[in-house]
Amino acid sequence: MAFKIPQEITPQEVEARLLQGEQLYMLDVREPDEWAAGHVAGTVNFPLSQLAERQHELAPGRETIVMCRSGGRSGLACELLSEKGFRVVNMTGGLNAWTGSLA
Repeated sequence: MAFKIPQEITPQEVEARLLQGEQLYMLDVREPDEWAAGHVAGTVNFPLSQLAERQHELAPGRETIVMCRSGGRSGLACELLSEKGFRVVNMTGGLNAWTGSLA
């Protein structure tokens, strides 16, 4: 499997879309303790380790913005989901690059 991410978005672009009132579907693939310590409001949390068993909870045709701490795990999640036909976008830089508020 070659590491190939189909589409990317910056944290600033995600924040701008949210501030414009856009309803985004966002998936945070960090571990539950990381997510509990702070996350973008409105995200769903599936740890990367649970992605294969929980992918049925996602809608393949809906754009899903995937995020993690730095963009590595989310990139892998995007690759895995993209191969299964999901419309995914990796948030580059992850929450390390997020400048907006966290829940």
